[in-house]
Amino acid sequence: MASSALLTLQSAQSEASAAGQAQLGSRARSAQADQNTKLAADFESMVLSNLLKPMFEGLTTDGPFGGGEGEAAMRSFQIDAMAQNITRRGGIGISDMMQKQLIKLQEGSI
Repeated sequence: MASSALLTLQSAQSEASAAGQAQLGSRARSAQADQNTKLAADFESMVLSNLLKPMFEGLTTDGPFGGGEGEAAMRSFQIDAMAQNITRRGGIGISDMMQKQLIKLQEGSI
């Protein structure tokens, strides 16, 4: 009877260990997915920012804020904010493509 109880205990321990490892694996995958999403969104925002910059080159700013060096310095922040907003609202698809490629790289299929 003692050997039967020992085998039952060992079986329960190995099942608990397997369940714990599966849970840790699930958390790791979730954390990796979150990291991939952030990385892809940051990349898309950077690309959009670089695409938007030429739209604002050569603009004269004699408006209500008076233009000048301060407004020119803040323009890059405005462009970055616009790019991040576009990305948050769905972007142009770069983020989705990048996430798919990151998953393929992580799975080792590329």
